[in-house]
Amino acid sequence: MIGGNKRKSPPPNDDEDRQSPAEILKKIRALEIKTRGLVQAAFAGDYHSIFKGRGMNFEDVREYQPGDEIRAIDWNVTARLGNAFVKKFTEERELTVMLVVDVSASGNFGSVAESKRELAAEVACLLAFSAIRNNDKVGLVLFSDQVELFIPPKKGRSHTLRVIREILFFQPEGRGTAPSLALDYLNHVVTRRSVVFFISDFQAEDFARALTITSRRHDFIAIRIDDEREERLPDVGIITLEDAETGEQIEINTGDRRTRTRFSEAAQARRVEITHLLRRNNIDAISLRTGNDYLPALRAFFKQRELRLGRR
Repeated sequence: MIGGNKRKSPPPNDDEDRQSPAEILKKIRALEIKTRGLVQAAFAGDYHSIFKGRGMNFEDVREYQPGDEIRAIDWNVTARLGNAFVKKFTEERELTVMLVVDVSASGNFGSVAESKRELAAEVACLLAFSAIRNNDKVGLVLFSDQVELFIPPKKGRSHTLRVIREILFFQPEGRGTAPSLALDYLNHVVTRRSVVFFISDFQAEDFARALTITSRRHDFIAIRIDDEREERLPDVGIITLEDAETGEQIEINTGDRRTRTRFSEAAQARRVEITHLLRRNNIDAISLRTGNDYLPALRAFFKQRELRLGRR
């Protein structure tokens, strides 16, 4: 569906069926207030310090000082005033920030008060308001086993609120996960180098090739969201597990310690596989979990990245 955002939004999902428009707006507004407060109090400086603009803008002139580069001299002003003056520049700060968010069925899972999709929406909201505060553009790609929605990058509060609403309430047509399709689509429609936040639980088949290509074209940050129950089974006897994306069901005995161990080992092996994939491509990664405060992990990542950039 490489054609932009012409597709009409599908019918409301189950969450919207249970909530009135006023309740939906209230939820979006509450999320806005919370994340705006975090941006103002603790996050905007981190964001500002590690993302570079594409060039330099002329700001003013000042008198030449020993050590200034000769090529920075403004010869017209110097000739007119009789003293040497140099040009002052400021970094061009405007960036394009793309939020690429997994809305496959597995994101609806959550063993605590919030689902993985709700956590993804809140983190995306925080990043979006950080970008807007920094005068950057924000765009959105939602994907499942197909590209579900593309919102071209723009500025402004109303645009940002639309992005957040779609992340929270958009009902995808697909249930599976195909990151390769989403990344190929992103590279097709966003040709200028951008900051890409890829938010997913990474429960997908191999997509190493698309990931490699995208990480070379863009400043790529992977945000992995998981839930504790996807790595550890409680001892609650015989239960039926269902794959949210395929509908496949399996009955297991969680009272068996070996079963719980195998489940945890399989989950850990998958986590290690994803970690190695990201490291091979020099991709920065953030790991978040439902029910946990995400701000410390985000801030730690930004601080580490700032230190790394400062050493270059």
